[in-house]
Amino acid sequence: MAVGLLAGCGLGVAAITQFLIGGASAPLSLQSPIAAARFTIEIDAISVVFLVPILLVSAGAVVYGLSYWKQSEHEENGRRLSFWLGLLTAAMMLLVAARDGILFLLAWEVMAVSAYFCISVEDEDANTRQASWLYLSASHLATLCLFGVFALMAAATGTFGFVSLTGVSPALMNVMFLLALIGFGTKAGIMPMHIWLPGAHAQAPSHVSAIMSGVVIKMGIYGLVRMVSLVDVPPVWWGVVLLTLGVISGVLGVAFAIGQHDIKRLLAYHSIENIGIIVMGLGLAVLGRSLGRPDWVVLGMAGALLHVWNHATFKSLLFFSAGSVIHATHTREIDQLGGLQKTMPATAFFFLIGAVAICGLPPLNGFVSELFIYLGLFQSLAVESKASFAAAAFAAPALALIGGLAVACFVKVYGTVFLGAGRGEHVQHAHEASLSMTGPMAVLAAVCVLIGMAPRLVAPLLQQAVNTWTGKVVPEVYQLASVAPLGWISVGAATLVGLLAVIGLVLHWRLIAAERATSLTWDCGYAAPSPRMQYTSSSFAEMLVDLFRWALIPQKHAPRVRALFPDDKEFYSHTPDIVLDRVVRPIVAFLYRVFFFFRYMQQGNMQAYLLYILVMLVVLLMWR
Repeated sequence: MAVGLLAGCGLGVAAITQFLIGGASAPLSLQSPIAAARFTIEIDAISVVFLVPILLVSAGAVVYGLSYWKQSEHEENGRRLSFWLGLLTAAMMLLVAARDGILFLLAWEVMAVSAYFCISVEDEDANTRQASWLYLSASHLATLCLFGVFALMAAATGTFGFVSLTGVSPALMNVMFLLALIGFGTKAGIMPMHIWLPGAHAQAPSHVSAIMSGVVIKMGIYGLVRMVSLVDVPPVWWGVVLLTLGVISGVLGVAFAIGQHDIKRLLAYHSIENIGIIVMGLGLAVLGRSLGRPDWVVLGMAGALLHVWNHATFKSLLFFSAGSVIHATHTREIDQLGGLQKTMPATAFFFLIGAVAICGLPPLNGFVSELFIYLGLFQSLAVESKASFAAAAFAAPALALIGGLAVACFVKVYGTVFLGAGRGEHVQHAHEASLSMTGPMAVLAAVCVLIGMAPRLVAPLLQQAVNTWTGKVVPEVYQLASVAPLGWISVGAATLVGLLAVIGLVLHWRLIAAERATSLTWDCGYAAPSPRMQYTSSSFAEMLVDLFRWALIPQKHAPRVRALFPDDKEFYSHTPDIVLDRVVRPIVAFLYRVFFFFRYMQQGNMQAYLLYILVMLVVLLMWR
């Protein structure tokens, strides 16, 4: 299974290489079973941008899974998981190459079902079953919306192909955009359509979580990018809505992440945060297209597409690192870990690389894509258009807030998991992961460094993708190499790396030359300090969680201590998902109670069913 999937990824790499060398090739078109529709496949620059992370992350996940999910240790589901992973990868590759609505929906549904079976591989666990069913329900809601999009598109243009929507009535285009936003936004995990994402990412095997977060949710972004590209001059409010949803997803995504105690659930909320950043870049590009500003288009779209790559690399790296921790300690609870840097140095190092990258700090890749979006937002502040000014003025500081909160969150995670002393028995027998697990981490970490140090390497493909999205070649003065300081980014990154190397060498030399003494650290007045006296993830994040109490609505279970020498007490805090737990679940429970009474009508009695039909016919005849 693994060899077959790696061979398929190799064929995908060959296709990308052929495109980069020879340019776009002629589309392949076949007659479909549906009248007036053809199956059309073509690879353009936008497809290549999304194919690269699909192949990279999927190949890394397969190698990673050889040790993380050994078939000899999972005889009941090992082969099944490999099969569905391969089918999931193939479906995503077909999805980004499809050029008609029928083939797109076919690949979309295969992707959704394959991901469901990957998530539910441990279906004996009730939490896993609940998360997988929620994912499947959300996926089919998204598919239903996309059926509406392509049906309206075919009715307006006479074809299921991806053709320009010029001439379509504005009202119909607005309906198509809203349906596409719900359908693709649900798959991408844009708030408030994100309800399936935290549970599915947390319950799936870690290499599946890497694929889900790194590439599967990006298929929603791909759909939005492709859909908006069909409209020459989209309405201004499209861009404003995208920017607003991006800000909401980014800020609240990282805020919810801060309140989590499950390391994989925490990373899942950071996926929502980064999807928000990508949508902000897309919204900026749409505004630029609406208002005739090619510099906004280039910076916004290039930033969004590059962040698709960046998030795929550093988030997959973080899930692989978290999976290594879980594989060694058999727990996802952050507060039960600690001190793992000593026993798992490679995993700790790779997690640190991913953490710095996801926080948007130089000299790694997350900084570059966020800088592009920053530059575009700052340029839009000087325009007199009220709508664009308000959106950009709100989005720029929000992006800065997202970065600051991300830093605080990963300081919490890294400090609690890898530093200090172990908090429980789970860390006593922790050991470093095997080479098949650390190898994919090393590759992804190298990509994070490479893009951060040399963004010029990816700039030509990004510019080609922007040209494809706009349908024309952007003038030289507005191209990415002209509006973004690519050279200065590389110089600054190299300078920073040099300074860090010099400081590291100086500190190392001083440590070797200095006399060493052993003593206790400050013990708060306790004669016998213990690991329990360390900061936990809850205590570290308490102030920030309280700051966002209005949105997070955290729950605290604190015991009352009255006696002078009380018995052992426990403190517990929990940050529920307000959309799922406060909105969706109550509505579903109410509907269940309402429709429960209709179950009495389904008695399996044919005579009763005939009576229902007769009654309905009489009602319809009387109504007519």
